[in-house]
Amino acid sequence: MASRTPPSRPVGAVTRGTTNPNRLRRMDRWIAAVHGPELRRSPDPVAVDLGYGAAPWTAVELLGRLRTAVPAAEVVGIEIEPARVAAAKPYERDGLAFRHGGFEVPLPGGRRPALIRAANVLRQYDEGEVAAVWARLCGRLAPGGLLVEGTCDEIGRRHVWVALGAGGPRTVTFATRLGSLDRPSDLAERLPKALIHRNVPGEPVHAFLRDFDRAWAAAAPYASLGARQRWIKAVRDLSADWPLADGERRWRQGEVTVDWAALQPRAA
Repeated sequence: MASRTPPSRPVGAVTRGTTNPNRLRRMDRWIAAVHGPELRRSPDPVAVDLGYGAAPWTAVELLGRLRTAVPAAEVVGIEIEPARVAAAKPYERDGLAFRHGGFEVPLPGGRRPALIRAANVLRQYDEGEVAAVWARLCGRLAPGGLLVEGTCDEIGRRHVWVALGAGGPRTVTFATRLGSLDRPSDLAERLPKALIHRNVPGEPVHAFLRDFDRAWAAAAPYASLGARQRWIKAVRDLSADWPLADGERRWRQGEVTVDWAALQPRAA
């Protein structure tokens, strides 16, 4: 259970800080579209951009995208490196603030976030550390809150993220710019830390990507209609054997979301 008293020093390690404008647009748009209704119902729809990096672009963009679905949304960017917080301060405005901190997620006035987004933060950690970090962050959420933790490439073409609530992980979402995709298993290099080392025979995530590649190959005739139609056909066929948590509206965006229980690692 998370401590009620914040530690004297931020919890976590400094990340590389790599960031680019629009890097997290796919994740942001998914959050706004899929979880916007939940955030609108929150009495205090504050979101945390945890570990936003050397520049504040991702926090600025998150606020803009959330407000398309949740006009009252606020964003607090939290960074463990003080110099990055100081550099971000000039970008503060109504609904956007930056604070020094880490996994303890320090918010003023005892506020608890309705959303924590942690993108490209856990890549440098050991797989065995992930569950404890997830539990700590979920323990900071407001009732009904959401944690989104995942990884993407430097320019935001390929993402994989896990959505979690108080009860733990719920879903895994794969998202890509379809024009850049040779085959679905190209996304394996962006699996979050909890899954990336499990992409080996005998593990569910490996079986899922294998089946996705097979469905993609079988849908090759649809390529003449465009990559989107091929993706939709492949995902529709995949749904016969895997519990997908979304539908064609999201598939058209180059996404597919799978129940976590179907992909969770096997016990060692």
